[in-house]
Amino acid sequence: MKRLFVVPIVVLYWLSATGLLSAQPGPPPDPSKIQVLIITGQNVHDWRGTTPVLKQILEDTKKFEVRIVEEFRGAGPETLANYDLVVVNYYNRGDKDRWGERDQKALEDFVGSGKGLVIYHISLGAFDGWTEYEKMSGGNWRPNNGHHSAAHAFTVDIKDPNHAITHGLKSFAVPKDELYANLRWQPEGTYHVLATAYDDHALYNGRARQPIPGPGIHQPILWTTEYGKGRVFVTTLGHGPEEVRGLGFKATFARGAEWAAGKVTLPIPPEMTGQPAQ
Repeated sequence: MKRLFVVPIVVLYWLSATGLLSAQPGPPPDPSKIQVLIITGQNVHDWRGTTPVLKQILEDTKKFEVRIVEEFRGAGPETLANYDLVVVNYYNRGDKDRWGERDQKALEDFVGSGKGLVIYHISLGAFDGWTEYEKMSGGNWRPNNGHHSAAHAFTVDIKDPNHAITHGLKSFAVPKDELYANLRWQPEGTYHVLATAYDDHALYNGRARQPIPGPGIHQPILWTTEYGKGRVFVTTLGHGPEEVRGLGFKATFARGAEWAAGKVTLPIPPEMTGQPAQ
């Protein structure tokens, strides 16, 4: 009699391990919240450390409902059908980690149809040669374009105080982060710079990857693009888990995400407006 019970247990274990045993469906999306998909799973930075924090930043606002996918290859339009916003925290290591044409087309159509996209930090270095992704990005880290000095403290200077994302936001200090410079840019007028930071060339100590004439130059840090009917917010901030917990990153990331998805309603933290808390 004992052997009769062994077989079902083994079979159930095998079905569960191979994914053939269907999991219970998750709760339906909350229609009152912006539905977000974070695409990650491959990166040269600490995606395992930053992704949960990105999710928490958005969900702490009570405006977003966030899910994470760690394998987007094989996805299609059906994967994105129920979402309002995609956040890319992904960097491919060569061709083996690139998305396929169907995956790429799904994101292009998603944004082009009027949905939102956030491109975060080193994701600007992903997908070299994917023309439409580069148009969505506005600027990209590419071979012979893109470098930074050692992570350091700098000030993010707001250049457009009238944009919905940065309206009411004062220039703010970043305790330590990478300051991206010399990216490969799309034609002027196809991207809109919200904030810059001064790239002090002396900090490279003679080890810059590309020529850096002069003492320094202001580099775009936050910007937006439009792609079809969709909106894209880009941030170069947030190298690792510590950096994405910074107040400046959290405020601009959440407001940028909300703008890309439709309309900014989130308040500026009092510490970043110079106004006392109410």
